[in-house]
Amino acid sequence: MTMKGPSHKQVIVSMSTDNIKKFIESSSDYITHINRILKSIKSDTFVNFICTDHQGLIITTNKVFSLSDMNIVENYIKNVHTVDASNVQTAQLP
Repeated sequence: MTMKGPSHKQVIVSMSTDNIKKFIESSSDYITHINRILKSIKSDTFVNFICTDHQGLIITTNKVFSLSDMNIVENYIKNVHTVDASNVQTAQLP
């Protein structure tokens, strides 16, 4: 089944184009780290992949994000050493 619009299994993290480029370079490592953190708090949610669009990063998961899971992912992205946290805005559902 395909969808035309955004899914509620996606979270958008708005950030600058420069931050997007820096983040995507190592996105596979970041996915692994995020999933490890989510597993450590016994969450059933895990990140499938991360892609970009004109707004920022689109993080797609296996199920709908809870607020606590969304906060964990947002804090992880803001604390990545290559990303300028001042240009990262709050994660939001589409």
